Amino acid sequence: MKFGIIKERKNPPDRRVVFSPEKLQEFQEEFPEAIIKVESSDIRVFPDSAYTNAGFEVTEDVSDCDILFGVKEVPIEALIPNKKYFFFSHTIKKQPYNRKLINAILEKNIELIDHETIIKANGARLIGFGRYAGIVGAYNGFRALGLKNETFNLPKAENLGSQQELIEELNKVEIPNIKILLTGNGKVAYGAKEMLDGMNIKKVSVEDYLSSTFTEPVYCLADVLDYNKRKDGKVLNNRDLYNNPENYVSDFMRFAKVTDYFIAGHFYGNGAPYLFTREDAKSKDFNIKLVADVSCDVDGPVASTLRASTIADPIYGYNPQSESEVDFKDERAIVVMAVDNLPCELPKDASEGFGEMFLKNVIPAFYNNDKDGVLERARMTQNGKLTERFSYLQEYVDGKE
Repeated sequence: MKFGIIKERKNPPDRRVVFSPEKLQEFQEEFPEAIIKVESSDIRVFPDSAYTNAGFEVTEDVSDCDILFGVKEVPIEALIPNKKYFFFSHTIKKQPYNRKLINAILEKNIELIDHETIIKANGARLIGFGRYAGIVGAYNGFRALGLKNETFNLPKAENLGSQQELIEELNKVEIPNIKILLTGNGKVAYGAKEMLDGMNIKKVSVEDYLSSTFTEPVYCLADVLDYNKRKDGKVLNNRDLYNNPENYVSDFMRFAKVTDYFIAGHFYGNGAPYLFTREDAKSKDFNIKLVADVSCDVDGPVASTLRASTIADPIYGYNPQSESEVDFKDERAIVVMAVDNLPCELPKDASEGFGEMFLKNVIPAFYNNDKDGVLERARMTQNGKLTERFSYLQEYVDGKE
């Protein structure tokens, strides 16, 4: 079996890679029968020489490889027919901007496995960059706080080399006495939590967060049943909310009344209540001044997220009364950080962590006859057609929705 690490060609450039040279060596040692080639790249965070020094062939041509590993969407003109590809295709939610891509994949008889579709039998994600989105998102939020208040000026995350360097920069500045709400219970939220803990910010319970005042900055980690409640008042479990979102309403305003800085690290499921609406944000009781929307669902459950922002220009303001974008330094503005490709700012750490997960959870399936069904569950296309699991995309592919 011959594997290829492909060059990232999407703009803006993405410096991440599925395998660092070190992880690729571990791959080779664990599966010595594998043949591995690396496509030359001038943008990758690890230079070609690092792969050559690790013993791998670096080449301009990977067309003889059976399986190709990338991170972001492969441009249509760069797709090699009749291959197996792994990359984030951004098609599983029927994203209109990538309809042409999924059609090209089918036309070129490509077998696609999207990194997002690599899951356990229970549906839990096996790999992803979520932790690094949380890490960078929390940092960027604090950076926005300093810029808004003109109290400190943290360097951009993309100019630092690692999570540890981000934490070191944060520990150089004085954080005011604020209340920080972090939502979620997955990799994104726990990445952000690592940053808060690295700053030695005190974690408090939901009850204390809602009812007490503090003389130091504190944070609260809230799960879905903390900020949603059943309409009939029953207290059940997370699964009930996921299965029956129509039976729930948001209870987020009790947090919004006492929160200064909100880090949105939750996963939002279709049909679930919005955390806060545009009307909620107009309330005199709404206290949130800063939102780091790591989840970045535009015009969705976090009303202040009008658009995704960029690494180059990560911060904007939201005026709740006019429901419009304003300068983030406007005194009436909620400051919004909603970069949708945060892990790109920490490419080395993100690549190393991703490769570790990929080697553990995906590569063995090629050599154990996919005994756990990892590849079978994740395969989106085969023989020029959508697989049964992804047949729900057919009307999207056909341009009917």
